[in-house]
Amino acid sequence: MKRLALIFFLLSLVSLVGCSGAYYSAMEKVGYDKREILTDRVQNARESQEEAKEQFASALERFKSVVAFDGGSLQSKYDELNDEYELSETRAEAVKDRIDAVEDVAEALFEEWAMEIKQYSSAKLRSSSQSKLTATKRKYSTLIRAMRKAEAKMYPVLSAFKDQVLYLKHNLNAKAIASLEGELGTIRADVDVLIREMDKSIAEADAFIKTLE
Repeated sequence: MKRLALIFFLLSLVSLVGCSGAYYSAMEKVGYDKREILTDRVQNARESQEEAKEQFASALERFKSVVAFDGGSLQSKYDELNDEYELSETRAEAVKDRIDAVEDVAEALFEEWAMEIKQYSSAKLRSSSQSKLTATKRKYSTLIRAMRKAEAKMYPVLSAFKDQVLYLKHNLNAKAIASLEGELGTIRADVDVLIREMDKSIAEADAFIKTLE
């Protein structure tokens, strides 16, 4: 209980300071080093990508249902599509924020690791630690490229969804909905690419987490 209270106190103090370095120092004081934080953040980024993948697939299905409109309330169709777009946008922002968080702690970890390598008196241990750092950074580079690539694939889909939502908002009639059908193929293809890249990124996250354990 005391440890938990200390964690909350340190986190509240860091939130006032607003500094990543202070945050990491505070966490280390209660037993959470940068490697553990990196593992947690990669896991969080993985989960946000999984959520985004599911949401974009859901939005595509909603878009299909609107295009296939055959009666009912046009306003409700617009509301449904707009809700899906806004949730997709929220999921995309979460993905970006969590990848940013991964990069922040990874940079801090690698910088600290490189500085500590210089402190070895044993050439053998220094060389071994350097090899491990190099291998970890290489695997991390593969991971972050996959994450950023998957992230980038969200934006064309978001733009397309936004266009459809705006067009429908300004033209609430069956003819307007019919005109959206021409965009369906492109959006479907973009979502398919997005999902593939998300799956690759998620797999890279799983592999990287194993290297840290």
